[in-house]
Amino acid sequence: MHKTLLLAGAVACALAVTVCSTVSQEDHGHSAVTPTAMQTPQRFQKTITRSVKLDYQLYLPDGYKKTGEAWPLMMFLHGAGERGTNVDKVTAHGPPKLVKAGAKLPFIVVSPQCPTDEAWRDEDLLALLDTMIEKFNVDTNRVYLTGLSMGGYGTWSLGSKFPERFAAIAPICGGGDQIRVLLAGRQKKASLKSLGVWAFHGAKDNVVLLEESQRMTNALTRAGCAEVKLTVYPDAGHDSWTRAYTEPELWNWFLAHSRK
Repeated sequence: MHKTLLLAGAVACALAVTVCSTVSQEDHGHSAVTPTAMQTPQRFQKTITRSVKLDYQLYLPDGYKKTGEAWPLMMFLHGAGERGTNVDKVTAHGPPKLVKAGAKLPFIVVSPQCPTDEAWRDEDLLALLDTMIEKFNVDTNRVYLTGLSMGGYGTWSLGSKFPERFAAIAPICGGGDQIRVLLAGRQKKASLKSLGVWAFHGAKDNVVLLEESQRMTNALTRAGCAEVKLTVYPDAGHDSWTRAYTEPELWNWFLAHSRK
């Protein structure tokens, strides 16, 4: 009699465990599903459209309207301090400042203004570049890119992501994504190898450290870029752009580069 009761109790416990296990699985919407089957490959796809609006300063060189020749184009990206809705702020530094003071540059110069509280977006800048090429007589083999501080970051980003669109770039006191350079695909890496790069930085810059430019130039050198140079001004702080944009050889250096 005693053994019979013990056996019945054991069977009851076993049944209770089985029932609890089944209920637990059913509560989670699975019936006897193994853990490995709970992870399945999926795909997300969605079309996103966005309106782009950028104010910009435009400089057309002397002789542009008198000749039918195609002209080189330079895009200049300002720093964080010139963001906003007053496009005259863009003329505070760089090429727009020089031409405002009467300098004659041998390029079409387009200088967009980044909206308030935003940073440069690659896709917006490419859209503007495409529009400039459509509207003006541009030599697409001689398109150049430069920028300072936040614009230096924008120059590194746009230039390293789309090197095939530019013959040469000059980022000033900026930084970028070296992994994008090092992991570039075969076609992109071929374009990087033929991209002219001249970076500038102040050794005493405590806003964007010199190491930022060093990392990017080192990455490009490792990627096989044929011409990478970094000019460091030993006594300069964050404002290394004033000296950089008055370098006697800078404009001729740009013009010496072509995508042909």
